[in-house]
Amino acid sequence: MIHTRSSTDALAQRADVISPGTGIRHWGTVFFGPRSSAARAPGPQATMSDLNPGESILPHFHGVSMFQLFVDGSGTIGNRGQELKALTIQFKDHHTAYGPIVAGPNGLSFVALRIFTGNSEPVYLDKPGYRERLRPSKRRNVTSDPVIFSVDPVMEHREQAQWETLLEDPADGMRAQVVRLGAGMAVQGPDPRAAGGYYVFVGKGSMHHDGQDLPKWSMVAVENEETGFEIRAGAKGLEALVLEYPRGDLD
Repeated sequence: MIHTRSSTDALAQRADVISPGTGIRHWGTVFFGPRSSAARAPGPQATMSDLNPGESILPHFHGVSMFQLFVDGSGTIGNRGQELKALTIQFKDHHTAYGPIVAGPNGLSFVALRIFTGNSEPVYLDKPGYRERLRPSKRRNVTSDPVIFSVDPVMEHREQAQWETLLEDPADGMRAQVVRLGAGMAVQGPDPRAAGGYYVFVGKGSMHHDGQDLPKWSMVAVENEETGFEIRAGAKGLEALVLEYPRGDLD
């Protein structure tokens, strides 16, 4: 299936949530799937978290692979304090620990994108029994350099599509790219069957799909039984992330 979610609709339902790791109240938005990562439901799951200044997400892992996009604010990740700036892409394999994530002085917003059905409940390393829940995995935990988006007139008047690869593993099809399109331009997205399906995430401008214009931070999830997907820019152009999942990476 192809799943579409406008950020306008999703963010209108932003709500207070309690962090399962620390019990701190922050803000959460559901784009796809259940709010609870412990719940099983068919189709993709995508949620946004908005952290308070200085708030931490404790080290943990999930049972499904995911892309994570740090879209606003600032912070650090990992024990060495790798700096996070908007817009940084992280990919991590299932059963691969990461963190802590610490929000900067003005907060930090990130989007967790999962495409496979499965239990994505966080398993925290400070809790007993976490080792028994580990499973074999490539243990990749990689981040991109921050994506720099074009200024408005450059984006709108771009005459040729431009693709840039940010993260890639040809062995199983994992890949993160940015595609840059001028006003009204269209390109064919990757073959969803070549990997494990993918997300198209609007980083700047808008994407036109199925009769609607999808603004910044909107997303489309293309599951891997689809035969293709057209990425079409809106009236002012589009710069989008295309995030492909590993082949056969089911929970």
